[in-house]
Amino acid sequence: MPDTNQTTLSRRRWLGLASATTVAASIGSGLLAGTASAAEPPKTVASGRPGARIYDIRDFGATGDGRALDTSAVQAAIDACHQDQGGTVLVPAGVFVIGTIEMKSNVTLHLAAQGRLLGSADGKQYHAADLIPLDGDATLEDGNVGLIFAVNAENITIEGPGNIDGQGDQFRSVRGGPPPPAGLSGPHRPHHLLFYRCRNLSLRDIFLTDSAFHSVRIIQSRFVHLTGLHIHSRRIHNSDGFHFISSEYVQVGNCDVQCQDDACALFGSCKFVTVTNCSFSTRWSVFRFGGGVAENITVSNCLIYETYGCPVKMRCEPGSRFENISFSNLVMNGVTGPVSIGLGPRPRRRPPSGAAGRPTNTPPEAEPPVATEAPGIVRNLSFNGIHATVVKPLPLPDAPFVSTYNPGEIFSCITLNAFDDGILENISFNDVHVIFPGGGTAAQAAVRDVPKIAGEYYAMGVPPAYALFARNVRGLTLQNVRFTVAAKDLRPAVVFDHVTDAAVNGCSVQGGLETESALRFIGTRDVLLTALRVLTPASVFLQVEGAGNTGITVDGGDLSKAAKPLAFTNGADEKAVKWRA
Repeated sequence: MPDTNQTTLSRRRWLGLASATTVAASIGSGLLAGTASAAEPPKTVASGRPGARIYDIRDFGATGDGRALDTSAVQAAIDACHQDQGGTVLVPAGVFVIGTIEMKSNVTLHLAAQGRLLGSADGKQYHAADLIPLDGDATLEDGNVGLIFAVNAENITIEGPGNIDGQGDQFRSVRGGPPPPAGLSGPHRPHHLLFYRCRNLSLRDIFLTDSAFHSVRIIQSRFVHLTGLHIHSRRIHNSDGFHFISSEYVQVGNCDVQCQDDACALFGSCKFVTVTNCSFSTRWSVFRFGGGVAENITVSNCLIYETYGCPVKMRCEPGSRFENISFSNLVMNGVTGPVSIGLGPRPRRRPPSGAAGRPTNTPPEAEPPVATEAPGIVRNLSFNGIHATVVKPLPLPDAPFVSTYNPGEIFSCITLNAFDDGILENISFNDVHVIFPGGGTAAQAAVRDVPKIAGEYYAMGVPPAYALFARNVRGLTLQNVRFTVAAKDLRPAVVFDHVTDAAVNGCSVQGGLETESALRFIGTRDVLLTALRVLTPASVFLQVEGAGNTGITVDGGDLSKAAKPLAFTNGADEKAVKWRA
């Protein structure tokens, strides 16, 4: 048998050797540090194998007193971890003031429960990530400065349950007034977290508060996992929650976002994205699609509340494509919108007459758009299990400034709006119940020439329907849909303007004796209406306008509360409707 006294170390002896090794390492590090600078503290790490060690930022000189600048200490810990094949950089209890920090491959940044990274109020402590280009790509025009950033890195994790505070108040200024306290404004402000061309990125269980710009901005990255994030950022106007640009294989789950601008924006070419089990509140939109290609995306099991812009907003310009996108099991409580899809050229913009500029939350006037290329493509969108209460917008209770609202936000509805050669294709609404605030006037209902603009709500003005306005749509399905109003509204519930190939089954709407009709069809073809209900007394159920209507079939339902089932105006042919009710 082997001699166990020679092959086995006692626990006491092992601990003694380990302590000696640690002390020797500390002394060696101290001597080396003393050679460089007598004031530099020794840099030690916990024992462990390469790639699995823990690097406490206090061991690299961080003070955590909330006053001293700890940028260099945090960066030194990250650099050492990266050079040692990765590991975990620990932010222990304390308030650590930092400027710009660069994350690197194979590094996990762990914030202890009482650990806080506080963005400096001195704008000079931030610098741009020069490898992130700004020229030649409109989706990148929002700057390349981050409180924490990474470029061309992989296997990065930032995890909680600590806090990263951007001190957004220090970066807010009044247009035309003095510069903000931090001295940085516009695209020079730092995003909370900024990642460019990264792979295998994980963010989890962090509290992100008061960003000076977007909170999480992810550009041209793949395999992104965001879970358990808590974002509260309402200190400036354009504080997005998540902002994805041309990223793929993105998973977002169990997050809470309270921000001032877009809560979950997808620009450029975003594909294979899932968002589930999240809650959102914002002044503007939640799911914001703008430009590029967005496809193979699902959003499910989310709560949207106190959102005074639009929960789902898509703007598809020439050259863009939105396809195969599903929204399901959404509760929207206290929102405007709730869905707005626009297809057409972007309007040309000019500042308001006599004004040198505009507040960031007030859109400029719009000139008629000019189409220079083929229209974009929007098709195969589904909305399932949507239950919403739409309101007129209110001030967000925790915002430090007052927002202004546009007419189309005060009087909002579900809007499917394409024009010229653009066609929205294959859009379905199943099990959708929405209560609208009402208050629409006869003058608003009388509008027939809706502006051909797919931009923000201000450009289109007040929609002529209180529940659904659809223009240039082919392949529209409404199944088990219920639209009601909290107060009298003189607009129709539904307006179809050049809709083709539609099926409406189990649709219940409120009408009114002072309203022209509950439904209005203009230039609409090949529509089947079944199992319809008019919930309140109405003058007319369906008004058909113009000579372009044909192939409309009404089959069954309860229309007994409508004084007249049909009306034909502006040269509409009665043969356009086949009545089987």
